[in-house]
Amino acid sequence: MNRLLLVSLLIISSQRVFAVDLINETDQVKAATKILDAWHDDQPERGDRFLHIVCWTPSDRELPTDYQPRLTRMMEHIRGFYAREMERLGFGDRSFNLKYDDQKQLILHTIRGKHDTNHYAVQSGSEIRNECLPTLEQAGIDARQETILIFCNLATWDAEQRRFTHKSPYYAGGSFRGGTAWQLDSPELDSKNLILKQPIIRDGQYGRISLGKHNSIFIGGVAHELGHALGLPHCRARPDEAARGTALMGSGNRTYGDELREEGLGSFLTLAHALRLASHPQFSGSIKAMNDRATATIDDLSITSEGKSIHVSGVIKGEPPVYAVVAYFDPEGGGDYDSTTATAVPDSAGRFELSSDALRRGKRGELRLFPLHVNGSAAGQMSRTKFRYPYGISDDGMPDLSAIQLRFDLAPVLDALARNDQQAATRLAKSITSKKAASIAQHLTQRASPTQTPAEYDGGLSKVPLTSLKPESSEVGWGRTAFDRVPGQSPLLESAGEIFETGIYAHASARHVYRVDKKWKQLTGKVGLAAGHGGTVEFEITGDGKRLWKSRVLKAGTLAEFNVEIEGVVKLELLTHPTDDGPASDWGLWLEPTLSKQAN
Repeated sequence: MNRLLLVSLLIISSQRVFAVDLINETDQVKAATKILDAWHDDQPERGDRFLHIVCWTPSDRELPTDYQPRLTRMMEHIRGFYAREMERLGFGDRSFNLKYDDQKQLILHTIRGKHDTNHYAVQSGSEIRNECLPTLEQAGIDARQETILIFCNLATWDAEQRRFTHKSPYYAGGSFRGGTAWQLDSPELDSKNLILKQPIIRDGQYGRISLGKHNSIFIGGVAHELGHALGLPHCRARPDEAARGTALMGSGNRTYGDELREEGLGSFLTLAHALRLASHPQFSGSIKAMNDRATATIDDLSITSEGKSIHVSGVIKGEPPVYAVVAYFDPEGGGDYDSTTATAVPDSAGRFELSSDALRRGKRGELRLFPLHVNGSAAGQMSRTKFRYPYGISDDGMPDLSAIQLRFDLAPVLDALARNDQQAATRLAKSITSKKAASIAQHLTQRASPTQTPAEYDGGLSKVPLTSLKPESSEVGWGRTAFDRVPGQSPLLESAGEIFETGIYAHASARHVYRVDKKWKQLTGKVGLAAGHGGTVEFEITGDGKRLWKSRVLKAGTLAEFNVEIEGVVKLELLTHPTDDGPASDWGLWLEPTLSKQAN
């Protein structure tokens, strides 16, 4: 089946939704461009920003053969991809900027590492970057304020045996102001090879694949990680977008150039990400207000269900002005790779509306709204937005917005707490009518600390929240101990799309010790990571030094339940451990831990 026929069939199979979406996209691009152009043309401040490219090699290796012309071809191919996608969507020929020497070859900053190959590994990104900083500084480049792409010479290519392995850092992060992407380089990676169905090579990670597919994966990887360095989060294609191929910032790093070998539709840039890039200083050619702090508020926010869709509307106000709103619907699990997007451009009064039915059935998720500011700001990566709302989707596809309603019920109390107005927060908490919201508000506003340990408890209840009792000791890996709240701007005990009434903040490494003196029979509850934090942790319960229960390794968006017999235990310990990736973002939570005097 030829590619044109395949595309036609895919468009037909998506019925009229795809055509309607195209019209909607065109209107949004025109409206967004009008706002952007008007703002940048008023007292313009033009300026060229460039992608700075580093070729780094360990002390015992030379750089790969013909690296300069080969990387020039590769980066021009990727630049062309971004330019074509921006133009396809109606933004014109916009892309990132490259610097050339007098021979029209890329300017590459070559750096030799301090150690030999054996010293470095996938986790060596920060160390390698630090080794690059002095050379970049000598060239007048501040890596904190520029976009940097580091090609790491940590791959092994055996041309005779056609075998490939690597241990290179392969990740990225950044924003409209600057970022860093780490990539690998190897002599067989060349945009000219994207068309090759032969020879077949053996890739240490992907097995037996064609040389062309190998290039798709790793050149596509450069395009994908560069997207992160420019500030783009992950997302996948919605069903109505699938006729275009695979979203670059989903798994499109593995399909880049597949269409050249007639092996698929290749990769594409979603409107959500093209909208973000339209204001990026590299793509806009403007540095106006680039260093200004962006702020935004949403008034009259409404999040409702309409059939199997979630509909969002409100009035957005921002400084610098907001020209678009991007929504990410991110189901639990899978990181944010499987999030889908919806977009809207506000009218002259700031009102916007968007909706989506591209929602994973049987999954909880989180809706994140990102205001896009004309200076390029979009609050960075996926977790960095204050506009976050949990939802659920039933097995038959119907949205459950009860957690969002709970957040709305608590909004006045949360706003008062954010202003440090404890008196107003306490007053507002008493006016809440929803039972669960009222309970949470009470926990957030009460100041009194428990006075009795579990061993001293003399009340008549057979089930008692653990947080209503006094621990013998508490230690956390970051910040201060906190009960029935999470430290920081958002105190809600929110994890995996649920909001809980009671809980213990336990950033790894954490240890909470309770004296129970054989008075209790059971401890139940759940564990997870606080919403907005992407670490990995393990939870453990011990009784008198003996392990009673241990969780699997938990990531963001997942919960584990525990039901532990503690009859005969004197000292109970709740432990939260970091994993192999270290303690960064390990905001562990013990959720609704409850002591019972009778076993279930």
